[in-house]
Amino acid sequence: MLRQEQTELVIKTRGPNLYEFTYDLENWLLQIQASVGQVTLFCRHTSSSLTIQENADSDVKTDLTNFFKRYVPENEPWYKHTFEGPDDMPAHIKSALTDVSLTIPVADGRTTLGTWQGVYLFEHRHAPHHRKIVLHYTGE
Repeated sequence: MLRQEQTELVIKTRGPNLYEFTYDLENWLLQIQASVGQVTLFCRHTSSSLTIQENADSDVKTDLTNFFKRYVPENEPWYKHTFEGPDDMPAHIKSALTDVSLTIPVADGRTTLGTWQGVYLFEHRHAPHHRKIVLHYTGE
C-alpha cells in the first residue's frame, strides 16, 4: 500500500559552505520504517540550495565553494538587488545554478546513494542561518 510521510529538518549554517545531512535523512527514513519508494527534499530558501556530492574528500567542498565565489562574485556594479547586502544577489544566482529540490530512490529503507555520495545543503550567504529542508517520502 502506498503511503506518504513528511517532516522538516532545520540545518544551522555558519557561512558559505556545504553542510552534509545524509545521516539525518537516513535516520528519518529508518524512523518512519521506509521500505521502497522515493524521498523528495526541498529547500525552502532562495539563497541556499541542495546538492549531492562526494563526501570522502573535504577538498571537494572547498573547491566547489571557491568555484562559485570566483564565478559569481559579490559587488558587481550591474546587480540591482543589493538592499540585503553584497552577498545576497550572488546567493540567489548560485541557488538558481544549483538545485532547490532533489529526488532520491529508496530501497530497503535507505537511500540508494553511491558509496562516496552525500546530501548537502549549500549555504550561499555569509551570516548564520537556520535553513529549513522539507523531506517527503512516498512509497511502501
